[in-house]
Amino acid sequence: MTYDPAHVSYEMLLDVFWQMHDPTSRDDQGPYERGSQYRAVIFYHGAEQAALADASKTAVEESGRHSLPIQTEIRAAGTFWPAEKYHQEYIAKGGDHHCNVFTRSIEIPKS
Repeated sequence: MTYDPAHVSYEMLLDVFWQMHDPTSRDDQGPYERGSQYRAVIFYHGAEQAALADASKTAVEESGRHSLPIQTEIRAAGTFWPAEKYHQEYIAKGGDHHCNVFTRSIEIPKS
């Protein structure tokens, strides 16, 4: 997936992110994947994205949706390393049935 801010805002990415994972869980991704490599982290580029990420985390914390503390971290983006070839297009290749990925249509407001 490639992020194109001309089509999807950073705020929209944050909204989908908070909906698709359990932010109270640390170091796991569902029932089978455990370890620090599965830690949920929001990465940002620049002060504006950092502020948006912090505000979104605060909103989730204050929403009352979760009875446990939010474990999702927020960090500055570093060097991007593409996933190994066998992880590229993982779902399209018939990835495991327990993968925590879902698809949904996002309505993008017209400006």
